[in-house]
Amino acid sequence: MAKLISKTYGDALFELAVEKQCEDSMLAEAETVLKALDENPDFSKLMNHPKILKEEKLKVLEEVFKGRVSDELTGFMAIIIKKDRFAEMEEIFRYFISRVKEYKGIGVAFVTTPLPLNEIQKSQVEERLLETTSYKKMEIHYGVDESLMGGMVIRIGDRVVDSSIRTKLEELKRQLLKVRLDCADRN
Repeated sequence: MAKLISKTYGDALFELAVEKQCEDSMLAEAETVLKALDENPDFSKLMNHPKILKEEKLKVLEEVFKGRVSDELTGFMAIIIKKDRFAEMEEIFRYFISRVKEYKGIGVAFVTTPLPLNEIQKSQVEERLLETTSYKKMEIHYGVDESLMGGMVIRIGDRVVDSSIRTKLEELKRQLLKVRLDCADRN
């Protein structure tokens, strides 16, 4: 249900941004609001509190965001509050941000390696991802997981490319167990 809500509201905000031709500015504002929500969990608690009236929540919203983000985005957040959907606000903005990035041809990749990559290696990874995808630009988030032993895991959206040594060893182990079971069945 939450996914449907974030998609519905996120699509509406996306259509507004495209209609007003302000995708870049609204993207930046949405990222700012999302960062503010992440950094201020007490604000979210206040806005989600059932005993605080919607009118009070709307006043707080105006005080916090009026003049800092566009009137369109402030109005959009007001609608979310009026519809009692503030709990889904972060997911709505995450969906909107991903939708705008997709629209602009910006891929978001999560690359995990057993050791930190240097700048040359990062550049090579970005170059390779741009060659093998339809994206014009890549936003890459790097992470380290020593248990991979070697290789890397790349996630773009719901696609995962796992070339880690850990995964290859696990696959080899499964194949060996299967061979062992097949041999045991024959005896």
